[in-house]
Amino acid sequence: MTAAVRERRPLHPAARRGTARERGSAWADLVLLLIGGCFLLPLLWLVFGSLDPAAGHATRIPERPGLDNFAAVFTPALLFRPLWNSLLLSAGTGVVTLAAAVLAAYPLSRYRSRFNTPFMYGILFGTCLPVTAIMVPVYGLFVQFRLLDSPAATVLFLAATSLPMAIWMTRNFMDSVPLEVEEAAWVDGASRLGALRSIVLPLMRPGLGVVFIFVFIQAWGNFFVPFVLLLSEDRQPAAVSIFSFFGQHGAVAYGQLAAFSILYSIPVLALYVLVARGSGNAMALAGAVRG
Repeated sequence: MTAAVRERRPLHPAARRGTARERGSAWADLVLLLIGGCFLLPLLWLVFGSLDPAAGHATRIPERPGLDNFAAVFTPALLFRPLWNSLLLSAGTGVVTLAAAVLAAYPLSRYRSRFNTPFMYGILFGTCLPVTAIMVPVYGLFVQFRLLDSPAATVLFLAATSLPMAIWMTRNFMDSVPLEVEEAAWVDGASRLGALRSIVLPLMRPGLGVVFIFVFIQAWGNFFVPFVLLLSEDRQPAAVSIFSFFGQHGAVAYGQLAAFSILYSIPVLALYVLVARGSGNAMALAGAVRG
């Protein structure tokens, strides 16, 4: 009788919560595995297709793997010049956007005004505007001011499109820097710009790296803006030149496209590694200064 009562005794609430948590974790792991598989299949196609001289749209292990596709795209016209143009456009956009975002976020972070909140919501609204919706008037302005096929003007436009989100992110990172540290620099005789340059920006280095990567990747993968504003083939970035692998009548050089895509993603991965190392040193510096 006692054993039967023990068997029918309901589970403790903590045990029920533990069982429900385990079920939720299992479902979450399953969903993450499915999402990871969706990303893994295209990556496998890139690797297999780049090594397959007879690559197609299907994902398959190459019968005779080789580096012929990499040799075909490893030329100045197909690879080096487009990558250099992409680097100039993306790095220039990142530097201009970051400088403008820091100067715009500093008064929003350090000065309290009734216009701060409406201004920030206006910036947030600016991030919702698609670039394609304003390309027609922008193209007209570029034609009137004779700025077509100008990399510098294209950098300024790309920086303007990335600036709203960069200001929002930079302001949030700047709010995390204690005002007391900056006030101590003022007491020592530093100016506001001097304190910003020598105190605030070093402590914000991890956040600035995040903003720079965000802007750099947006400009690196932007196809539409350079395609419309840059007319010369010698000035077009890799995001536009990749279109050359799609021939007429549906013919696609899949193997060369896969090899070019792998080489096209190496600079972004290298940037991630460099910024991650610099962010670790900046975090150590921030802890030392706060301590």
